[in-house]
Amino acid sequence: MARQLKQAINSGELTAGSRLPSSRTLALELGVARATVENAYGDLVAQGWLERRGQAGTFVSPSVKSDGGGENVSAARPQGAPRPFQMGLPALDLFPRAIWARLMGRRLRQQTRFDLMLPEPGGEASLKQAIADYLRFSRSIDCQPEQIFVTSGFQAGLALVLSTLARPGDGIWLEDPGYRFVRPDFAKAGMQVRAIPVDGEGMQVDYGLRHFSDARFALLTPAHQSPSGVALSLPRRHALLEWASREQSWIIEDDYDSEFRYHGKPLPPLKSLDSPQRVIYAGTFSKSMFPALRVAWLVVPPHAMEDFQRQARRQPCTAPVLIQQAIADFLREGHFWRHLKKMRQCYAERRLWLEEALRAQGFAVVPQEGGIQMVMEVEGDDLAVEGKARAAGLAVQALSRWRIEHAGRGGLLLSFTNISSYELAQRYAVRLRLAIT
Repeated sequence: MARQLKQAINSGELTAGSRLPSSRTLALELGVARATVENAYGDLVAQGWLERRGQAGTFVSPSVKSDGGGENVSAARPQGAPRPFQMGLPALDLFPRAIWARLMGRRLRQQTRFDLMLPEPGGEASLKQAIADYLRFSRSIDCQPEQIFVTSGFQAGLALVLSTLARPGDGIWLEDPGYRFVRPDFAKAGMQVRAIPVDGEGMQVDYGLRHFSDARFALLTPAHQSPSGVALSLPRRHALLEWASREQSWIIEDDYDSEFRYHGKPLPPLKSLDSPQRVIYAGTFSKSMFPALRVAWLVVPPHAMEDFQRQARRQPCTAPVLIQQAIADFLREGHFWRHLKKMRQCYAERRLWLEEALRAQGFAVVPQEGGIQMVMEVEGDDLAVEGKARAAGLAVQALSRWRIEHAGRGGLLLSFTNISSYELAQRYAVRLRLAIT
C-alpha cells in the first residue's frame, strides 16, 4: 500500500498539501485491515512523503514534488527535508512560525526610511541590548551592549576573532574529539592546532599546560562538549582561567547547547567567572531558533572593544536588519523563553524515545545530561559503519571524524531533535540495525 501511495504522489494524482482519508475510511474503501493503512501511513511519514497534523489528519508533505508520472521514485523524502538522525538542526516542527511571521510583518510595517541606511557593522542596537539582557538573567553574564558584536553565524564570529587578535604561528588548544568544521579556519590563519584530549570532565587542561602552555588561544565547548556531551568541571574551569591570565592568552567559549540540559544543575559559563577578562563568549540562534537565520554573537572583554570595533568596520555583520530587529522582539517579548522551555521538555522526551528504540535493537547509548545529539558506541571501524548507514539514507556521523590526534573508542553521532514520535524512533532504529548488520 505504501508503494501505491508513493506512486500516486509521484504521478500527481495526490498533490502536495492534499489531505488523505482517515485510516478507517481508506480501510473500508479498500477492504483491508485498518492496521495495514496505519502501517503504510506511518512508513510514509517516516520517509517524509506524508505529515500528520494532529486532529486535522494526514497530508501529503507540501515539499513533495511529483515527477510528471514517471515510474521511478526520485527520492525517499521531500526535497530539503531533514534526513534521519541529521545533526545540527533544532526541532523544526516546534518553532512558533506564526509568532515569527507576525513579528516580521510588524517590523516591516514599522520600518522608517532611516532603516534603509547602511546598518551598524557590529549589529543592530536593539538586538545587542536584548542579548545583553538575556545573558544577564539566563547565563549570569554581566555585559554591556557595546561589548556585543552580532555576526552572520558562528564561523563569521570566529573569523572576526582571528582577524582581530590572531597572528600566524599562534597556537590554539582544540578539544579532541571536537567540533571539526572550524579547523580549516585556523589553518587558513596560519595557526598551530594543539589537540587536547577530552575525558569525563571535559578538556584535559593539565595536558595543555604540560605540553602547550605557550598557546595563545583555547577554543572549547564547556557547557556541553561537542560531541561527547560532558561538561567542563569547575576545577578545570578555574585552571583554564588562571592559565589565560598568566599567559595573556585568549579563551573562546562556544556556549554550545547550553540551553538544553535535562539533568542536574548547569555549571556557570566561563564568561561569568572571567575576572581576568580573557574570555570571548560566542553564542548563536541556529540551535535555539533555526539555522536559516545565520545570526550569532560575540561578547568581548571591555579592553578589547576598540580593536573589535575597528575590525568590524572591515568585516561588518551581513545579517539583514529586519531579521535582527525581529529577533530582538522575539527575545524582549518573552517568546524566546517560552520556546526554550517547550524545546527542553520535547527534547527530553524525544531523546528518551530514541534511547529506548536503539537499546531495543541492541545498541549501546552513551549517557549524557543534555544537548541535541547523542553518541552510540560502535565496535570496530566506525567509519565503515557510517558508510553503510549513509548508503541507507541515514545521516549519522562517525566519531572518528571528530578526532584530531588521540585515538579512542568508535561511535556514531545521531540527532533526535526531529524525531516526532516513539514510532518514528523505532522505525529509524530498525533501519539503522538493518543497514549496518
